Amino acid sequence: MAGILTPQILRRLEQFQLIAARRAKSSAKGERRSRARGQSVEFADYRNYVLGDDLRYLDWNLFGRLDRLFLKLYEEERELPVRIFLDASESMAFGLPAKFDFARQIAAAIGYVALCGFDRVSVHVFPEPQAVQESELAGYTHQMAIRGALRGVRGKKSSLQYFSNLTALRVGGVADFNSAMKRGVLESRQAGVAVVLSDFLDPAGYEPGLMALVGRGFQVNAIQILSPEELDPSTFGDLRLVDSETGNLQEVTFGRYRLAAYRQSVANYVQRLREFCQARGAHFFSISSGEPIEDLLLRQLRTSEMWG
Repeated sequence: MAGILTPQILRRLEQFQLIAARRAKSSAKGERRSRARGQSVEFADYRNYVLGDDLRYLDWNLFGRLDRLFLKLYEEERELPVRIFLDASESMAFGLPAKFDFARQIAAAIGYVALCGFDRVSVHVFPEPQAVQESELAGYTHQMAIRGALRGVRGKKSSLQYFSNLTALRVGGVADFNSAMKRGVLESRQAGVAVVLSDFLDPAGYEPGLMALVGRGFQVNAIQILSPEELDPSTFGDLRLVDSETGNLQEVTFGRYRLAAYRQSVANYVQRLREFCQARGAHFFSISSGEPIEDLLLRQLRTSEMWG
């Protein structure tokens, strides 16, 4: 991936800011209004002066009218934690273009908007890479280093390295979606915006994992990425299918007359996932990796008020 996002898209993204339904609670300073009281320029309230308070924040105009000392309080500006859960299981390598390439572009775009807004970005890549043979240890170590570098990224100046690290990620292994979400929740000191990029095709389901994010207080955005071939297969006849993650074989006969039933099954699955998310206050998007990414970034996410 020579350039993960075009300069034209990046210029458009610089105009956006992530919209947080809840005020930021992070302890690190940023550009988000918080319920914490501090010394920013955003006035919040008054309180009675007590001995030892900073005299610079006394309201002398109010003292002149009421003959009492009041201290001006201001809203502290805090950063918004943005956590991107990126599915790098073997199944995400499927399709032309590959689902994982599309997911990385979305992660790059969301991260860039957050970094331009001085928010902190952490990418949680799952599953963990595996080093089966000694010859694979170097690649394993490199992938773990990249994943570590994608945690706690902040500032627009970090965007080029952020893009480079995303580009260097590799797929592999069997996804354990629910465990990955729960582990991410446990590792998170504060809730914030959570973006989940996956095909959501884990046989174990997605419900416990998404519920863990919602229960922790995250503002959840679930983005399902499917390949054109998964949505509209072009292969028919007697087929031997290989599970890309487990290696299991299954022989099936898939005739053209079954195509309508298959499409309906996919549509039903997507609709159930959509309804599950919407019932819990989470945003949901489903997109083909063959579609222009601009439609998702510049239209769908903006229309849903994920950013603006």
